[in-house]
This record gives sequence, structure tokens and C-alpha cells, in this order.
Amino acid sequence: MKTLTKKRKQILSEIDSKLYSPLEALTLIKKIASANFIESVEAHIALNIDPRYSDQQLRTTLILPKGTGKIKRIAVLIQNELITPEIENLGDIVGSDTLISSITQGQLDFDILLATPDMMPKLAKLGRILGPKGLMPSPKAGTVTTDILSAITQFKSGKVEYRADKTGIVHLNFGKVSFEIDDLFENLKTIYNSIEQNKPIGVKGRYFKTLYICTTMGPSIPIDYTLF
Repeated sequence: MKTLTKKRKQILSEIDSKLYSPLEALTLIKKIASANFIESVEAHIALNIDPRYSDQQLRTTLILPKGTGKIKRIAVLIQNELITPEIENLGDIVGSDTLISSITQGQLDFDILLATPDMMPKLAKLGRILGPKGLMPSPKAGTVTTDILSAITQFKSGKVEYRADKTGIVHLNFGKVSFEIDDLFENLKTIYNSIEQNKPIGVKGRYFKTLYICTTMGPSIPIDYTLF
């Protein structure tokens, strides 16, 4: 059994056994962050859903008003004749068959893959490579689109995709500990509102179960989500 370090014990002693208001929790998160790098701040929201049923699945996108604090590398799969200078300038990797060939060889040096609808049949055979990494483009996620330029701009400015995992929990990074508390709060409230607005039609009874936030290396803090 692992023994807690003195530093870890000190951090845990700062957290009371209660539900914190969002602002209290964010203030505490910034106080106890102790890694020697700028940690991300994460939200973990447990929902009363069973994603095995089609009417209880949750997958959508939202734009975090204050961004994520992370630079996203965006790959664009598009026919060569449709590539414009603007798309080349904004996209990190832009291509057609050459990009498909790179993916086939396991080169996945990007965070988001955008594709035009006509290129999707070519991606079908790459599902076993892209699927497990969460990189397969999808209309629901806004990553299959004819307006590639707009999609690149949105994802670069803080658009994120989220989905409930098989246990009904949504995991999302919503900033860095270097963010101002008000900015973290605005992002977190946006996440809460988005999940609320996209409530699956098959949900019966209470929707939200618990909401915790933590940093990359830190312990979790429970939030009273009714205070948003």
C-alpha cells in the first residue's frame, strides 16, 4: 500500500469533507496546485445515464469562452483542389491522399482531424486507428463539415468536443491553473449549461449525480452544482 508523502498529506488537509461552491472550489484548486509545471484544470461530471441505450447517449461540442490554454494541432483532410491559402495557413497539417497515407502508417501528430464529407469514405478503413484515439471525424462533433475554414477557427479559439464514457461520466479540461478564477468559472459554467441543455431524452429522474474538479496532479474537489 502506498504511503502518502508529507506534501500530499498537507494538500489533502486543505480539502474539507463538504460540497464546495464553484468559486470556492476554483480558489482552492489554484491554492493547492503544486506541480512543477502549469497544470490543466479538469471537470469530471457523473450523470444518471446509461450510454448503452441510444436515447441516453451524450456527445456534442461547445466553445469555452476563455479557451483551454492548450494549443491544438489541427489536421485537415480535404481534396487538393479545395485547399486555399487560408486553410493552409490556419491548419497545422493539410492534405488528401498523402495525409491518409501518413495516418495509415500511424503518424497521428495532431489533436483534431477535420474532414469534408466527400473524404469520409476514404477514412472508413482507418477507424481502427482513429477510433481508439478519439480522432475519427464526426458530424456530431463538428469535425465533418464543408466549412473547413470556420471549423479550424472555432477549434483554435476554444471549441471542444465531449462525450459521456461508458460509465456515464464526462471528462473535460477547461483551462490551466494560471487562468484567473473568473475565467475558470466562466468556462466551468459553460460546460454545466451545455450538459444541461443537451440532456438525453431517455434520462429518467435526476440527471446530474456528482461534479468534481481537479488539476492534472491534484486531488479532486466536490462541487455543489446547484449553485451555478
